[in-house]
Amino acid sequence: MKITTASGEISEYSEAKIASSLRRSGAQEHVIADILHNLRAHIHPNISTKKIYKIAFDLLQQQDGLTASRYKLKKAIYELGPTGFPFEKFIGALFENSGYHVQVGKILQGTCVSHEVDVIAETEGLKMFMECKFHSEQGKKCDVKIPLYINSRFVDLESYQLKNHSKEEVRHEGWVITNTRFTKDAIAYGQCVGLKLLGWDFPKGEGLKERIDKLGLYPITVSTLLSTREKQFLLSRDNVLCRQLLKDDFLLDQLEISKNRKKRILKEMQELIAPAKKHGKLS
Repeated sequence: MKITTASGEISEYSEAKIASSLRRSGAQEHVIADILHNLRAHIHPNISTKKIYKIAFDLLQQQDGLTASRYKLKKAIYELGPTGFPFEKFIGALFENSGYHVQVGKILQGTCVSHEVDVIAETEGLKMFMECKFHSEQGKKCDVKIPLYINSRFVDLESYQLKNHSKEEVRHEGWVITNTRFTKDAIAYGQCVGLKLLGWDFPKGEGLKERIDKLGLYPITVSTLLSTREKQFLLSRDNVLCRQLLKDDFLLDQLEISKNRKKRILKEMQELIAPAKKHGKLS
């Protein structure tokens, strides 16, 4: 069966891929089997992957709301838009919870001109300059022009750092981080010049999705209990993560959410980060 991907390409329909994505979200095998069985009645030639995902998500939500929240992670990242700034804050939080000292939205001097750097992440002996390229449109890839441009900025920044902080024994890295995928040329160029790339599923096994799942750092937009208006309110208050909301639950009071509903929302947040806490990933 031929289906249409988010980028408009034609691909083969694969139950194995759907089962794998459901399994990674924590769905039990009998739930996966049931969803695949029910999906078959809806699949037709040229159906979009977006439509398939929505049906699978709805079926999963009927059986396991918490797993459905994890399953909608990719869509939840898109919902951090449209400005892209919440995405920068989210990436900063991701690296901060990985042990780095982080600064977001800083202007630094280069040899030629000054540059606004989305995220600076530092640890002993290493300083990383990160550019976040957020796409609110599904299917849009990060092409080679992006790393070409970012690398030229990084070279200017690094040359200034080496010239003016020559006594510091610090290695520098340039990064491009996106919520979508990279084209083959973008990956080839990044690898050629030593630019670090982090995309939805790149590098393999260490992509954005894997890092989020490992740390349990889910954005509040994964919630199936919060409305779009409520999510936007929380994002406007720089509350990007589920774990942040657990600490700043007074924000739910500002939204005039009832006590019973507030309790259910916070329970959802607790359960989303529970696997990472169990394995000692979160403080």
